[in-house]
Amino acid sequence: MTRRLILPALALAFALGGCATTNSSNVATVGAYRDTIDLSGRLSVNYHKGGNLESLTGSFNWAQRPGNVDVELANPLGQTIATIAVTPQSATLTQAGRAPITEADIDTLTQRTLGWPLPVSGLRDWLQGYAVDEQGQRFAASPARNEVVTRDGWRLRFVEWQDPNAAQPAPRVIHARRAAAGDIQDLEIRIIVNQA
Repeated sequence: MTRRLILPALALAFALGGCATTNSSNVATVGAYRDTIDLSGRLSVNYHKGGNLESLTGSFNWAQRPGNVDVELANPLGQTIATIAVTPQSATLTQAGRAPITEADIDTLTQRTLGWPLPVSGLRDWLQGYAVDEQGQRFAASPARNEVVTRDGWRLRFVEWQDPNAAQPAPRVIHARRAAAGDIQDLEIRIIVNQA
């Protein structure tokens, strides 16, 4: 798999670093951040590199447990292209027909495989409608309060909700944008979370 095809895998993995404590596993009834969730969805990534627009799409299965995250990524035809396993001790990218690539953390893994580090901070939160804002404060998204700029420079917009009338709605569509990351410009990620 080329670097081009690794990007969707690592775009999903950029936020797998932090571990929080939680207690429930049903993503459809989000009331507080949970460390144990299982969900699936689709992902599209658009960015400019060397003056060229690149676009990638795929789907994912996400299994999050206290201290660990396992992500399976598939191409638009549903064929698994990569798996990512993140633990407190390491991050491993596995692709069919290739030796696994393991590093001490997801930052080092993305630097090695992409040539630039993706920020490791948010996706564990974003998938549940949370983020850490520019001032370091905890942000809980809602239909009335759906945009935030994160501490590490991502502009998030929670576009659609699983149940917009829930006390703390779970996001269904998330747009994330960052002006620059290494030699990548205008990085945009669109995440669609399937309803649990």
